[in-house]
Amino acid sequence: MPLDAQLTLVVLTHDRPALLRRTLQYYSSLSAHVLVLDASLQSAADIAALFPQVDYRHVPQFAETGVQSRIAHGVTQVATPFMAFVGDEDFLMHDALARSVEFLAVNLDYGLCHGYCLMYQAHGDKVEYFRRDKKGQEDFADDNSGERVLSFMDHYIPPFYAVTRTALLQQWFTALPQGISGELQEFGHAYFLLSAAKARTLPIPYVVRELNHRLSDRPTHMLKKLSDSDPSAVLERHEFAGFLAALTRADGDLNAADGTEQVKKAYATLQACLEDQRSLGLTSIVLSRWNDVFKPADRQFGPRQFVEMPFYNQAFFDVLTEIEFLIHALPAGKLQMEQLEGTWVQHEVLLRAHGNDNSETIANRMWEAMALNIFNPHIVEPLAGLLARQGDPEEAVEMSRWLQRLNSVHREDHRVTLADMPSGQLLQWLDARQPSPVDAQAILSRIDSLGGGPQFGILLLDLNDDMPKLQVTLDSLVEGHCKTFKVVVFTSGEPPAATSAQNTLHFVKVSKSNWVDKVNQIARQSTCNWLMLAEVGDAFTAGGLLRASLELQAAPDCRAVFADEVQREASGALTHIMRPGFNLDLLLSNPTLMSRHWLVRRDVLVEAGGYSADFAQAAEFELLLRIIEQGGMGWLAHLDEPLLVTDAQPLEENPQQRLALTRHLNNRGFKAQISPAAPGAWRIDYRHIQRPLVSILVHGVDDLPVLQRCLASVLLRTRYANYEVLIADDHSVSAELSEWLGRQQKGRVRVISMDQPLRQSALINALREQATGEYLALLSAHGEVISPNWIDALLNQAMRPEVGVVGAKLIERNGTVSQAGLILGMNGGVGSAFVGEAKDAAGYMSRLLLDQNYSAVSNACLMVRSALFDDVGGLDQGHFADAFADVDLCLKVAQAGYLTVWTPHVQFVHSGALPDAPQTLAALQDKWSGAFAHDLAYNKNLQLTGKGFTLAQADGSSWAELLA
Repeated sequence: MPLDAQLTLVVLTHDRPALLRRTLQYYSSLSAHVLVLDASLQSAADIAALFPQVDYRHVPQFAETGVQSRIAHGVTQVATPFMAFVGDEDFLMHDALARSVEFLAVNLDYGLCHGYCLMYQAHGDKVEYFRRDKKGQEDFADDNSGERVLSFMDHYIPPFYAVTRTALLQQWFTALPQGISGELQEFGHAYFLLSAAKARTLPIPYVVRELNHRLSDRPTHMLKKLSDSDPSAVLERHEFAGFLAALTRADGDLNAADGTEQVKKAYATLQACLEDQRSLGLTSIVLSRWNDVFKPADRQFGPRQFVEMPFYNQAFFDVLTEIEFLIHALPAGKLQMEQLEGTWVQHEVLLRAHGNDNSETIANRMWEAMALNIFNPHIVEPLAGLLARQGDPEEAVEMSRWLQRLNSVHREDHRVTLADMPSGQLLQWLDARQPSPVDAQAILSRIDSLGGGPQFGILLLDLNDDMPKLQVTLDSLVEGHCKTFKVVVFTSGEPPAATSAQNTLHFVKVSKSNWVDKVNQIARQSTCNWLMLAEVGDAFTAGGLLRASLELQAAPDCRAVFADEVQREASGALTHIMRPGFNLDLLLSNPTLMSRHWLVRRDVLVEAGGYSADFAQAAEFELLLRIIEQGGMGWLAHLDEPLLVTDAQPLEENPQQRLALTRHLNNRGFKAQISPAAPGAWRIDYRHIQRPLVSILVHGVDDLPVLQRCLASVLLRTRYANYEVLIADDHSVSAELSEWLGRQQKGRVRVISMDQPLRQSALINALREQATGEYLALLSAHGEVISPNWIDALLNQAMRPEVGVVGAKLIERNGTVSQAGLILGMNGGVGSAFVGEAKDAAGYMSRLLLDQNYSAVSNACLMVRSALFDDVGGLDQGHFADAFADVDLCLKVAQAGYLTVWTPHVQFVHSGALPDAPQTLAALQDKWSGAFAHDLAYNKNLQLTGKGFTLAQADGSSWAELLA
């Protein structure tokens, strides 16, 4: 009989179209009947249409019911005597399937047949192979079904993907109850089949399966399930054993109790097999790289080989080559796609034309791209054409053959895939952000009409003598719209030309030990208005310096400016760093991301003393700290525009940052302690000596159990000793609550009786009049203190002379963030980013872990100096009686010249719910229209919706706005 009349291969897939495309490409040449069960909500009929010989079934009704229901349905659709399952990520050997069918067709007392498994892990540039199965017993033919089961469990190789008699699987899945755990299903699958028939493991390669956590951990999960001593787990195994015993007991065989014990004996046998790793393991044996069109894949064998396994022969490696080609040509899977994202970005950059291109530079870039990955036809095609025109004829023919091979498979365009990836979206955003030629010319004309823009001095470090990287930077400057710049290259190599400071491009020879002194010397002699330190390889965006020219022209008092940037990860993938406006605390907390690539006015840089050779690894950060010490925080500005595409700095501890920060804080009178807060970021303990009295004003009192929980959390968990608690009784709530409040006049707690019911802002103001503390802590009665050092951590910031208000991280009881500082304009009003994130998540630019400045924080947990609270008039109980008075307070404090600090080191349980008061919100927006037009703690290039910190839509309209 032909194979398609004997065998049905059931492909299981769910929401993985790239893997489905690849697996159908692989099985399209298999002569068996291929049945696809696709539980995706959206049909992949367009992919299936590429392979008309495949029987594609879209079964979205099983999307939520689990794999068991889908498989149980699938086995009823099989008409051939034999069948096998396969996942969309795995490759069953065509020849092995045929040989397994041949074996079962001849040996009628056998129920299943398979061979040995090899595991693979696909990376962007390589495939790693692992031995999983160990050589052992291969024939399980004992006539006694109990002994046959035990011998199989004693050398257990999962039989799920084996070629199996269809009738047996139909019987098994018809009997299998719903709701059985995956591990027990797997055990029962093997137990039932071995009870019903004999099994054979042929000494052949049978399947190449993807290594991923779900599958590679399966033995560990199984072992955990079998060894779990929890009573519920023991009961679960016992009940399943009873089910299996009843299902597999033949007439006259063991009674029910003995049958159950036999299953439990099989449990123990399999547990011992897994514990001893008798049959399953995971050892890397081959690492295969395929990076040369003209050579086969380069396979490096590991130090330990298992020659007893049937993988070591040319026939198998020929099949492996075909599989490997599909893995690379039709990439899929999370890890592989993550790594290819960076490669494809580099390909896109290398494919872009430059004004000074010639055939040689184009060819060089194409070969550079091929060195990264040879499976992108958009690189291979132009290179094949180039070779045909001017290269080696033999190479041209070989390259054309390679292109034909790539085009022979049904692939999705890499560029379409990249466009949906974060890096691809960022590339599109950057392209859309560029000014049109008309806008660029209009801005240049405007600059000229105002007397000409500033001249930028680019101080370019080339400490590794890297000419290709230098060319990247120079090309970006030449192709940009701004031409008012001079470049000084500080190179450790031999300058390619003799130049002088008068040249637009000037080379200065330096060493890694003296470059700082040379940079300072050039800075003192420079005729440029603004200076920036950069490195070769940094690429300037087309419009960044142009926008800086126009905006700096309107801000002559500006001392230093920092902009946004796009960073290249080590993999080549891109990420955006959209910084807030000048944010002192984020600068101190995260200098790695906040202190690089500042434009500093030349006279300011020189007056500050230039860069310090003692802090060469944190030169820009240390200089900024001195600039702040000498001139304060005034006229330190931010440009909401990416200026550079640059390599990401490693997020690791930088000792020179810590030293610079310690020196700066010492100069400001703090004996601070600096400790790591996140990779590459810092937490500052200012080590204040004073222990001022803190008055805790509890507000929102309307529910007795809620208030009791809040007050208990304060009294029982607060480590700080010098505090008082003030609670208002305004007789607006239940008599029970008023009576309870009347009994609380003791110890630290003071209950202030009001003559009449007051609205929230007025009530807090009234409590303030009775408070004697130097600092006020506003606390919502609907929250709960969980950090014993919460007052200490708030005072750590509040006692700094430049700080006015300090707020906390609000979290839900389930451990997710409910509020992390307030952003003006978020979701149409006032909102918070990061809502729903895990409380310990890092967040964008690690901002969920770091002290920083926000425009406003919530009075659910807020600290303010009492005198400052009075100076700004307290809470506005007229306009913001019940809503947004906290936001108004923070903005008044900022108007008075003080910072609002949000600290993640105080966590307060609270829903973070914001008031639904549209009229009051409108009044707030009207009063603070400038702040709402652009919240300086956020970035104009980011969306003000959802969780925030995602790119907003980019277009060229912002350039026209500059000319308005």
